[in-house]
Amino acid sequence: MDGQIEVSELEVSDELVARVAALDIAKASAMVCTRVPGGGSRKRQEIQKVGATTAAILELADHLICQGVELVVMESTSDYWRPFYYLLEDRGLACWLVNARDVKNVPGRPKTDKLDAVWLAKLAERGMLRRSFVPPAAVRRLRDLTRARAVLTADRTAYKERVEKVLEDAQVKLSTVVSDIFGVSGRAMLEAMIAGERSPRALADLARGAMRAKRDDLTEALRGRFDTHHGYLIRLYLEDIDRLDAQIADLGVHIETAVRELDPAGPDPGNGLRMPLLERLAEIPGVGRVTAQNILAETGFDMSVFPTPGHLASWAKLTPRTLQSGAKNTSGGTGHGNPWLRRALGQAAVSAGKSQSFLGARYRRLVKRKPKKKAQAALARNLLEMVWQLITDPDARYHDLGSDWYERRTDPDRRTRELVRQLERLGNTVTLTPSPA
Repeated sequence: MDGQIEVSELEVSDELVARVAALDIAKASAMVCTRVPGGGSRKRQEIQKVGATTAAILELADHLICQGVELVVMESTSDYWRPFYYLLEDRGLACWLVNARDVKNVPGRPKTDKLDAVWLAKLAERGMLRRSFVPPAAVRRLRDLTRARAVLTADRTAYKERVEKVLEDAQVKLSTVVSDIFGVSGRAMLEAMIAGERSPRALADLARGAMRAKRDDLTEALRGRFDTHHGYLIRLYLEDIDRLDAQIADLGVHIETAVRELDPAGPDPGNGLRMPLLERLAEIPGVGRVTAQNILAETGFDMSVFPTPGHLASWAKLTPRTLQSGAKNTSGGTGHGNPWLRRALGQAAVSAGKSQSFLGARYRRLVKRKPKKKAQAALARNLLEMVWQLITDPDARYHDLGSDWYERRTDPDRRTRELVRQLERLGNTVTLTPSPA
C-alpha cells in the first residue's frame, strides 16, 4: 500500500454534555428540545413550543434551570435569536449561538421545526458545534452606536447625491469646479441660489480662500437654468443634511464616552502615562479614530476569545480557505464575514495602501502580482492582526518600519543578477559599468 498512514489516539465520547436544550427560533415562537438523562442509559427528550414574548421566555428559563440544563444552543436566525439569547443569558444559563450553515440537517430527512430542534440538541450533546462570537452587553451597545453612525453617514451621502442631481437638472456644473460643494464656498453659493440670486458672477464672488482664483471657471459653471423649483428641493435636502450632521456629531460624543469606559488598559497605576487604546490604534496608517472605534465595536476589547491573530483574521473571513483534491491544492474564497468590520478594514486598507509607510509599500508590492481586491484583503488582514497585538498588550505601540523597508533588505548584487537575466532572456547583451561612488 502506497502513501503514509497517520495514526493517532483519540478519546471517544458519545456524550460530552449530559443536559442540553436546543431552540429552533422563528419570529413569533421557538421549538425547544430538551434532552436530559433518563432511566439507565436512555435519554429523556421533551419538545415544546414557546412564544417569543418576554414572559414566555422567562418561564422557559425557569423550566430549563429546574431541569439542570448545562447548555442552551440556538441558530442565528435573523435577529429573532436576540431576545432568547439575552434573556436566557441574564438568568445565568450558558447560551451558545451557532451558525445555521454548520448545523444543516442530514440530506433526505424531513425538515420540520421539531426535527431541526432535535437534531440541534443531538449535535450539542456530542460536542459537534462551534460557538459564534457574541460580545458582552457593553460592547453590543457600542456596536449599536457605531452601526447607527454608519447608517446615518450613508443617508447623508445619499442626500448629498440628490443635491448633485438637482444641480445637474438645473444645468449648474458646480461640482466640476468645486471638489466639495458642501464646503464653505459651495454652501454659500447654494444658499444664495436658494435665496433668489441668479447672477453667475455674483455667485462666483462668494468663493472663499483659494477658490477665489477659480472665479472665472465658477462663473461659467454657475450659468444654468436654476429656478424656484430647484431651490425648494435643495432646501429640503440641505435641512436633512444639517440634521444628519448634528445626529452624527452627537453619536460621535456617545461613542467616545463608551470606548473610554470600555478601554481595558486604563491609566497606568504606576506613572499614569499609559496611552489609551483608541489613540494607539489611530497611530496605524489608514486607521483614524472613527475607523478604530468601528473596529473595536465589532471585535470587542477582550482578545481571549481569539487565542491568536490568525483566529481573529479567520473569524473576520480574511483568510482564504484551503481546497485539496488529490495532488491539487487550491485556495477558495474568504467568505463574507462581518460586513461592518470588513467595511471598516477595507476603508483603512485603501487609505494605508496610498500612504508612504511600510503598509503602503507592502500594498504596492502585492498589487504587482495580485488583483487589487486581493491585495487590499491581504492588507486588511495585516491591519487586523496589528489590532489584535495592540489590544492584547496595553503597553504596545505601533512602530512603522518605513516605506523603504523592503529595499533595505534587498541584496543589490542578487537584484542586479536578476535584472541582467531578464534582459538577456529578451535577447539583449548586457555590459555593466559601475558608476562612481
